Amino acid sequence: MSRPLSVLIVEDEVLLAVELGFLVREAGCVEVGHALDSADAVRLAQDLKPDIALVDVHLSDGPTGVDAAREIAEQAGAIVLFMTANVKRLPDDLAGACGVIGKPYSDRAVRRALTFLARCLQDGAAPGPPPPGLALSDSFVGRWGVDQTAPAA
Repeated sequence: MSRPLSVLIVEDEVLLAVELGFLVREAGCVEVGHALDSADAVRLAQDLKPDIALVDVHLSDGPTGVDAAREIAEQAGAIVLFMTANVKRLPDDLAGACGVIGKPYSDRAVRRALTFLARCLQDGAAPGPPPPGLALSDSFVGRWGVDQTAPAA
């Protein structure tokens, strides 16, 4: 049996961060840290080496989540998933992130996305199409061989 995924939460709204932590644990993952701003996010990602970072675009230091996500993906090697109401602020390449879940999101969408990503990381391939609510970047669709024509689970 594989170890549970470690997850860094990058969210400046404390109640949302607490809720995400609960959903992370419900999905069988381990919350390893929580950052409110981009500098903390990058530092924690480098120190903790999480498997996944859940990143909001607008943090306590402004709309810096995109830059933080790029650094986390490139320097810490984490898979980044945007969790944001600011989907239109994301660059076409999603700053190296694997995908995005738009706010408001459902608890079920977050749990399913984490389970899907865990399987992708474990197997090196997607178990099928992404679950509803999760939009994958083109680079990760190719990387994990995602069949986008099959119906979502």
